[in-house]
Amino acid sequence: MPLAQINGHPLYFDDTGGDDPPVVLSHGFLMDHEMFAEQIDALRAEFRVITWDERGFGETPAAGPFTYWDSADDLLGLLDHLNIETAVLGGMSQGGFISLRAALRAPSRVKALVLIDTQSGLEDPELLPSFEAMNDEWLANGPANVQEIVASLILGDGTPWEPWFAKWAVADREQFNRAFRCLADRDDITDRLFEIQCPAIIFHGDADVSITMDKAEDLADRLAGCDRLVVVPGAPHAANMTHPEIVNPPLLEFLRTHT
Repeated sequence: MPLAQINGHPLYFDDTGGDDPPVVLSHGFLMDHEMFAEQIDALRAEFRVITWDERGFGETPAAGPFTYWDSADDLLGLLDHLNIETAVLGGMSQGGFISLRAALRAPSRVKALVLIDTQSGLEDPELLPSFEAMNDEWLANGPANVQEIVASLILGDGTPWEPWFAKWAVADREQFNRAFRCLADRDDITDRLFEIQCPAIIFHGDADVSITMDKAEDLADRLAGCDRLVVVPGAPHAANMTHPEIVNPPLLEFLRTHT
């Protein structure tokens, strides 16, 4: 996996290469670039697919506190590094937070948005205390006592969790805490969504308990260019991982239309 120096820190990415239209996919919290394996397989024959590790995850370090605006600048810096002027930006959950901010930061560089199980607002105040408690436990004792709860929130039942457990077990706890603080303390950009005019498609699992369906519906209503809200039956928070057979066909159709 190539390494770039972006905004003063190393950033790891994968790039299928070629001259096809570029699509950059940004992963969710506690995930890394590998969560889009099914999408890469489906898209690479027609599109240049770029995935990357965001600060605090995979092989990209978080040397200090940061915000999702910093991560949006990392994403735009990666485009610069690859000499890509415009691209489709896609993101799952936190990756959607970053993609939306990149579209606000540099609208002329975003051809379209693919938003998967994400939202524009803050964490549910009823859920945040439990998330804070899990973060405290993770910092104190590692992920072992909370990882099954976390995995069920992201992947639901029936999806292999063990590869992610292995990654979490060796992850730096302080970097994890910086990434968590970015998530928990983020700003609300809902009132700025009207500024985003590019085409968009939204995918959302109807069994997602981390970000509920009403958040997806609100996002669809507020984005002027939203083509479609694709409800993924039975899918948890990472619908693209658990139900690629439902996500990939409309994703391909959308990209063929807007690139």
